[in-house]
Amino acid sequence: RPASAPAGFQAVLRPYQQDGLGWPLAMGRAGLGVCLADDMGLGKTVQVLALLRQRQLEGAGGPSLVVMPKSLLGNWAAEAARFAPSLCCQFYVGAGRSLDDMAAADVVFTTYGTMRLDAEALSAVEFDYCILDESQAIKNAESSTAKAARTLRARHRLVMTGTPVENNLLELLSQLQFLNPGIFGQGRVAELGAGLEEAQLRRLRQLVRPLLLRRRKEDVAKDLPPRTEQTIFCEMGDRQKALYEELRDYYRQKFQEEGMEANKMEALAALLRLRQAACHPLLVNETLTWVESAKFDVLLAQLESILDGGHKALVFSQFTKLLHLLEPELRTRNWQFCYLDGQTADRQAVVADFQNNPDKRLFLISLKAGGTGLNLTAADYVFLLDPWWNPAVEAQAVDRAYRIGQTRPVFAYRLLTVGTVEEKVAKLQQSKRRLAEAILDAVPQSGEQISREDLESLLVE
Repeated sequence: RPASAPAGFQAVLRPYQQDGLGWPLAMGRAGLGVCLADDMGLGKTVQVLALLRQRQLEGAGGPSLVVMPKSLLGNWAAEAARFAPSLCCQFYVGAGRSLDDMAAADVVFTTYGTMRLDAEALSAVEFDYCILDESQAIKNAESSTAKAARTLRARHRLVMTGTPVENNLLELLSQLQFLNPGIFGQGRVAELGAGLEEAQLRRLRQLVRPLLLRRRKEDVAKDLPPRTEQTIFCEMGDRQKALYEELRDYYRQKFQEEGMEANKMEALAALLRLRQAACHPLLVNETLTWVESAKFDVLLAQLESILDGGHKALVFSQFTKLLHLLEPELRTRNWQFCYLDGQTADRQAVVADFQNNPDKRLFLISLKAGGTGLNLTAADYVFLLDPWWNPAVEAQAVDRAYRIGQTRPVFAYRLLTVGTVEEKVAKLQQSKRRLAEAILDAVPQSGEQISREDLESLLVE
């Protein structure tokens, strides 16, 4: 049943968030771990902080542990200080970390890397709650990260993710195995993950349903403004097209003659080069004396119109070098911008600058470094410069702007170069999207990670 925000909690919980608080409390009393899988931007962190504050009021014995990607440490600390200032929060990271600091803490923040390194030491502590944020980090049940997580001891367990299924069923089941090892043992995980038919999917959904809470924005946050997504197809000029086709023909002939099976790593490298050539020729040949990028032509024209209208925009790419190539184009036009990638030291300061500085109207962001844990509602336009294999990663990027706190319609644009491997990548994305829907929305489809057949269709056909 719904639970009101605990005393001293500095936020009013929406009705669905009250459900999101009452549900883990009830399941915890039954001895079951749960997965909070709300859409990105619906406030999973707020719901979990309310849970931790409630446990503090109930006199929970011992601290709770929250494990997260390193990039989210600052966000968790800021949110805790804002919404649950009575919680005593400690960091367990860095060279001087010590278990002794946990004694007086209500909540301990650490990273997946630290958890993996200190698994033996951490397993000596019994936590009240063990919480994994962005829990797709343990999607591979055989990874050292997942194995380390399973050694942690806690009275209650909870995982948080907006993308519980990214590539295949085993990823979801690995998370359930962490939550409830007595129900989903390793053998059971392998059994459930192998070749599911429609009847087996129904059975799996029955098993998962009580343990997974997922709400969509359109269902529970009806006050959010509309979101529009569009794919913009970019036509290469003659020189970029000639460079791309030369690369494509070289790799196509090579793999037709030598086969794919013995050259999978080389095939992946070939795919990378083709995807880069579809974005910007300088990504594959730095010595070129000409510069011609269909995507830059389209993007810069779009940005000029958007900025003239007083809007702010996010620009994502998986290639940091592509973002760096864009920087001089922006400076030439006197457009001020922020930049964030995996090497950015003070993410929160950069985010605050973009959110609050009216002159900083563009934010260049590495897709993998900035796709999670950022609140960028000052932007109402999002550009994805290159497609990623996993559509969930792109969805996370769009949801940096389309989340609670956004008051304007959001427009998201995916740029694809016509006649290139990018069009095939977009088709491959659909199988992964259908997989998530099959488990979470009862659509009987399935999918898998990129396979030899996928590679052949991308490179040879």
